[in-house]
Amino acid sequence: MQGLGHEPLRWWQTRAFVLAMAFVAAIPLIWPDIPPLVDLPGHMGRYRVQLSHGQVPWLADWYNFDWQLIGNLGIDLLIIPLEPLIGLEPAVKLIVMATPVLTATGLLWIAREVHGRIPATALFALPIVYSFPFHFGFVNFALSMALALNAFAFWLRLARQGRLKLRAILFVPIGLVLWIVHTYGWGLLGVLAFAGELIRQWDRHPALRDKWQAPFWAGIHCLSLFPPAVLMLAWRSGGHVGGQTGDWFNWRAKMQWVTMIFRDRWELFDMATLATLFLVLLKGLRDPNIQYSRHLSISALFLVAVYILLPRIVFGSAYADMRLAPFALGVALLALRPKPGIAMRHAALMAAAGLTFFGVRIAATTYSFWLYDKAYDRELAALDKLPQGAKLITFIGETCRHEWTMSRLEHLPGIALERKLAYANDQWSMAGAQLLTVRMKGARGFNHDPSQIVTDVKCAREWWRPIAVSLVRFPRDVYDYVWIVQPPAYDKRLEAGLIPIWRNGSSALFRVDDAQRAPRLMMQDLGPYGREMRTRMEAINALNRAS
Repeated sequence: MQGLGHEPLRWWQTRAFVLAMAFVAAIPLIWPDIPPLVDLPGHMGRYRVQLSHGQVPWLADWYNFDWQLIGNLGIDLLIIPLEPLIGLEPAVKLIVMATPVLTATGLLWIAREVHGRIPATALFALPIVYSFPFHFGFVNFALSMALALNAFAFWLRLARQGRLKLRAILFVPIGLVLWIVHTYGWGLLGVLAFAGELIRQWDRHPALRDKWQAPFWAGIHCLSLFPPAVLMLAWRSGGHVGGQTGDWFNWRAKMQWVTMIFRDRWELFDMATLATLFLVLLKGLRDPNIQYSRHLSISALFLVAVYILLPRIVFGSAYADMRLAPFALGVALLALRPKPGIAMRHAALMAAAGLTFFGVRIAATTYSFWLYDKAYDRELAALDKLPQGAKLITFIGETCRHEWTMSRLEHLPGIALERKLAYANDQWSMAGAQLLTVRMKGARGFNHDPSQIVTDVKCAREWWRPIAVSLVRFPRDVYDYVWIVQPPAYDKRLEAGLIPIWRNGSSALFRVDDAQRAPRLMMQDLGPYGREMRTRMEAINALNRAS
């Protein structure tokens, strides 16, 4: 097989190798029934409401579901044709599994288009297919970014072939599709496409460099990506859209997000992964055998600039800037390449090191996901005892310490909604940001995210409640079942009026026995403990009134 020029392609530059890396990228997700991503179970609950809203009458009593054209509909739309064919859970798993596969192919395709052949150093970029935003369960975002990488490679290919008119035509619908999947994918494509065009204009017309016309013509060539901006304006200017935009230039948070690019389970291992890749970038500055591509270096700098300028919260959606960090790192790594003329033996050693690095990371992620899957299976056994359509409130244990390893159980109530059509108090409820909002009557304060999160004490700067407060205050006349998942230690007298029907370790499922029993009487029954909790709740109420 021949590449550009007369030299044969090396093993890491072949199509067979790209296909192999695509398969390897899927390996961690093969075993788990439900991809163990933090937010994904909550999204799956929403998908069930979407598919069954008109057929299950009580869902309409609990949730509003209104179709809108918003820039966050990737999996929400894809499950519509897939669910009747293979079921909801397999459909979600298939789409989520395709995301790291597409991310890997997009990275390698970009490297091929920019460098002519896939450089050995490009293999070090592959670990970002399982970055922290993906682990967090930003699934529409991750899918859109994977598609955007492949779209950018296609953009470069059409430019290399001189098919600019065809590119202008094709990228109008491509940009619209990306925006619908998730706004970020469209934004990433726009940044990368502009950077790519800027370099192309400089190379084709060197005289423009002195007149600063290159940015103008680069912008003209990117106009085919502009139509989604109209949709964005219509979406975000509507009166139904809630949420604030703020927390600009939070340097402490931005530095933390960089250190968390590979956050999964083992902090030292994840940090070592990041440190290794930064050393690879540093090697590109100091090693005489390696250089940076101007094209992708400019692209990476543009992404870093966007990361710096983005606030932490956009339209009420947190972690807006954090999501971009892995892709800025990945593009910077793709910019590296061996200098022309270096010995192929050195390049082969570099490729072998990159492949080994990726393989170790994939093996660790596979084992981590297997452990998370076991935890899911243990806790979801409670649903075997839960009747269909139960009015279920769930309390899931968390700590104030923000440990590196996240339990991935934070939105497990969404699986109760998905499998048992039970109420889930973990759903996000923000008009305009999601298609679903809650309407459960009489459960104000205990009907949506983050009411499912409980701690041992009140955590600073968090809306989470201590478990004692949640068990005492939740409306027993509204809910008929209580699911407690790996809670912090609490006084078992708080279970008064709750009949256990399933236990596994500290987790338990209860049926509410006496919905009329007043929480105040329970507090009195608890003696000194009750007085302590009353004092805590009074302090919490005072803080809430002050805020």
